[in-house]
Amino acid sequence: QVQLVESGGDSVQAGGSLRLSCAASGLTHSNYCMGWFRQAPGKEREGVAVIHSDTSISYADSVKGRFTISKDNTKNTLYLQMNNLKPDDTAMYYCATERWCWGTGSPPKAVTFSYWGQGTQVTVSS
Repeated sequence: QVQLVESGGDSVQAGGSLRLSCAASGLTHSNYCMGWFRQAPGKEREGVAVIHSDTSISYADSVKGRFTISKDNTKNTLYLQMNNLKPDDTAMYYCATERWCWGTGSPPKAVTFSYWGQGTQVTVSS
């Protein structure tokens, strides 16, 4: 049974940094597709950064150069380092995984993923 637990969300000032973590359990292989999504009130859930099954990475244009996704297979943990945060980054951030996904230049859509964490809130004030 796949379980994902996010942590690290907080309230920060614009320009600040946060690191989100997602502890995964129940994954039977190391090359699961894993990623971060976010959803602001009244908006659709959007892909932020994804590590695909072939280990390639895709980022949303809005976070390129500011956010970095990484994975520690020894700890079964996914990370999202977020620097130079902006008020538009305010959202609930979710970790998600699926057995297979492939890069197309942009993060896969949320419907691609079967397993989700409960989310962690990031609030950026100006």
